[in-house]
Amino acid sequence: MARGEDAWLAAAFGMTEQMEPLYRRILPGSGLTLAQVAASMALPVDDLLDQLAPLVALSVVAVEDGVLHVVDPATATSRALAQQAEKLLVASRELMRLADVLPALGEPRDERMPQEQVIDGDVSAMADVPATIAQWVRENRGDLSFLRPDQWRFPSESEMAVAVGNAIRSGRRVRAIYPARALTEAPEVLRTRAEIGEEIRVVPSVPTRLVVVGPRRAIVPEPLGVGAEHRVVVRQAAVVGMFQAYFDELWDRAGHVDARAGRLPPRDQRRMLLAELADGVKDEQIARNLDVSLRTVRRRVADLMDQLDVDTRFQLGVEAARRGWL
Repeated sequence: MARGEDAWLAAAFGMTEQMEPLYRRILPGSGLTLAQVAASMALPVDDLLDQLAPLVALSVVAVEDGVLHVVDPATATSRALAQQAEKLLVASRELMRLADVLPALGEPRDERMPQEQVIDGDVSAMADVPATIAQWVRENRGDLSFLRPDQWRFPSESEMAVAVGNAIRSGRRVRAIYPARALTEAPEVLRTRAEIGEEIRVVPSVPTRLVVVGPRRAIVPEPLGVGAEHRVVVRQAAVVGMFQAYFDELWDRAGHVDARAGRLPPRDQRRMLLAELADGVKDEQIARNLDVSLRTVRRRVADLMDQLDVDTRFQLGVEAARRGWL
């Protein structure tokens, strides 16, 4: 038997390269007793059986009544061709099934997820955010929460004040967080908002614009910050809830503002300064965030160190935390 034919048969029956030499050796002994074949190979019968086990498992070899039967190449070829024909038939049927399906794949299909699984929101380049918020105030119930890092600079400030006033008159709570610099940059805006009933607090810096109206409406820039041209309008309760939770956390840490007087109470001034120091903010940045001079920052830090009788800023933070000032 040629080596190429042997290799083809081995592949057809799943033989490994180690099985091929054994197959060639036992093929002439087909029809003889197992003892005779074992003797011709100088092997004990049990050892020969162990070696034949893989070929028996492939149905290439069988032992019946002590006689060895080995499938000859012609029969092996016939079996291999029959197996290949069966595989081709199966493949042909599968191709025909796909041919029937392909036309349908080109037809438009609605693959939208069930409504309860869709994140409700969109990204847009809306220019008139105040008008959208005013519409939400008219059409929806719920309190309002604002992060306002710079909105007092916009020409729409008066329009937003009207929307806020309408919400407050309808019995809704309106809260807004501003950066500390708004106390000097926009005291009239804060005073006006406070007079119509807006609750105002400040933090050293406000990281992004944000508006939350009730439990199912929020607008944030895309990306987050103050300079984005696009807005993300969110109507998904869980996502809006996360924005609200973030706002509430910031609100609890913010300083209470006497907007009519245009200043923070001394206690909140101290807390904001300590919070900046605890966050590792440099003195120059603290001065910008709190809208005071660098000299004022350093003087206030020195005063606090004297008040708490400590020698370093680290000790100042530890003692302030121990007293509950942070």
